[in-house]
Amino acid sequence: MLEALKVIIFGIVEGITEWLPISSTGHLILLEEVLQLKQNQSFLDMFYVVIQLGAILAVVVMYFHKLNPFSPKKTQKQKMLTIQLWVKVIIGSIPAMLIGLPFNDFIEEKFNNSYVVAATLIIYGVLFIVIENYQKDKQPKVEKLSQLTVQTVLIIGVFQALALIPGTSRSGATIVGALLIGVSRSVAAEFTFFLAIPAMFGASFLKLIKFGLNFTGMQIFLLLLGTAVSFVVSIFAIKFLMQYIRKHDFKVFGYYRIVLGVIVLLYFGIKTLLA
Repeated sequence: MLEALKVIIFGIVEGITEWLPISSTGHLILLEEVLQLKQNQSFLDMFYVVIQLGAILAVVVMYFHKLNPFSPKKTQKQKMLTIQLWVKVIIGSIPAMLIGLPFNDFIEEKFNNSYVVAATLIIYGVLFIVIENYQKDKQPKVEKLSQLTVQTVLIIGVFQALALIPGTSRSGATIVGALLIGVSRSVAAEFTFFLAIPAMFGASFLKLIKFGLNFTGMQIFLLLLGTAVSFVVSIFAIKFLMQYIRKHDFKVFGYYRIVLGVIVLLYFGIKTLLA
C-alpha cells in the first residue's frame, strides 16, 4: 500500500513537470531522495521513463481530432494539413533520434548526475527570461502550426535533442528553441506536445527492451498505476499551460527553474560534503 502511494506521488509529479517547462528530471531526483521505491535499480531506471507514456497518451487523447488525418469531420484540405503536420513532427524528431539512439547510454553515464541537472535547470531558466525579454515587443513570425517550415521544425528538433542532457526539460528546450526563432508561445507549446509523441514512445520502448519482460506482478501494477496517474494529471497540466500562456509569458518558469537549480545544487553539494 505504501509503495502504491509513493507511485501515485511520482505519477503526479511526472504529469505536472513533463509539460510545464521546469524539468521532470530535476523534480524526480529530489523526490527520489524523499520517497525511495523498494525496487531494484534497473526497474527504477525503466519506471521513470515509461510512466511518461501516461503523459503522452494525454496529448493523444486531448488532440486526437487535430492529429487524426482520417477524421470524417475534416475537409480534404484539413486532412492534408494534418498529414503535413505529422511529416513536420517526423522531421523534427530526426535530430533527437540521430543523437539519442547511438549516444543515449553514454549520455546517461556521463551526464546523469545532480550537478549537471542543476546547471541545465539554471541555464535554461536564464534563457527563458532573456528570450522573453528580447521578444517582448516583437510580433511572432509563426502564429499557426501550418506556418512551420521544414527549416523551422529542424531547428526546434535540434533543441529537443539538447534535452537528452538531464535537467534540460524536453518541453523547456523545444519551447526555448521555438521562441528564439520567432514562433508564438501557443504554437511552440502545441508543437512541443506533438514532438513528444515519437520521442517518448521511442524512449519508453528502448527502456522496456533493455529491461526485458522479467516483471513481477507488483512491478506491473506499479508501472500501470504510475502511468495512469501521469495520464490524468497531464490532462490538467496541459490545459493549465495553454490557458496560462494566453495572457502570460514563460518568464515565471525561468525564475522557478533557477530557484530549483540552486536548491538541487545546494542539497547535493551539502550532502556530498557531509558524507
